[in-house]
Amino acid sequence: MSETPSQKPVESADESSAVVALEPGPVGTWLNQQGFEHEVLAPDHLGVEQIGVEAAVLPMIAAALKSNGFDYLQCQGGYDEGPGERLVCFYHLLAMAEQVEAMSSNPAATVREVRLKVFLSREGTPSLPSIYGLFRGADWQERETFDMYGIQFEGHPHPKRLLMPEDWKGWPLRKDYVQPDFYEMQDAY
Repeated sequence: MSETPSQKPVESADESSAVVALEPGPVGTWLNQQGFEHEVLAPDHLGVEQIGVEAAVLPMIAAALKSNGFDYLQCQGGYDEGPGERLVCFYHLLAMAEQVEAMSSNPAATVREVRLKVFLSREGTPSLPSIYGLFRGADWQERETFDMYGIQFEGHPHPKRLLMPEDWKGWPLRKDYVQPDFYEMQDAY
C-alpha cells in the first residue's frame, strides 16, 4: 500500500486488512492548535488539503483561515453525492497576497490552498451560514449553489435564484431531480 504524507496505516483487529487513518495537513494542524474541531479528509487528486467542517462553525473557521493568510475565495460550489445521500458545499481558499509576494523573489513558489467541505442532509431545507460578509466573491457563487441544489445560505443579502426563473420548482442539479414535462413562460409585463 502506498502512503501519502497525510495517511498513516493503523492496525485493525483483522490482520488481513489495514484501516488508513488520515493525519491533518499543515492547515488542519494549525486549526487544531487554534482549538477548532474539524474532520480530516483525504487530499484531492492534486494533493490539495481538504477539511470537513460543521455548518455552525463554518464562519468562524473561514474567519480564522482568512486571518492566517487565506484571503481569496477562489471557488464556492456544491455537489450531490447521489439519491438519498448528502449534499456537499465546498469552499476553495487561497493565500493570494503571500503568493504574490513570494513570486517576486521565487517564480516557482507554490500557493497555499485549502478546501473546506460542509456535508448536509438533503432532507428538509438544508442550510448553512453565508460567508458573504468575509468574502464578497461568495455572492453569486452561493446564489448559484442555492439555485441548483436548494441549499439556503443564512444571512446572504440577496437570497434568490440566479439562473432559473423565480417560480421554478425543484433543484436541477440534484441527482434525484425530476424534470417537469414543460415550463410555461410568463409574460414579462
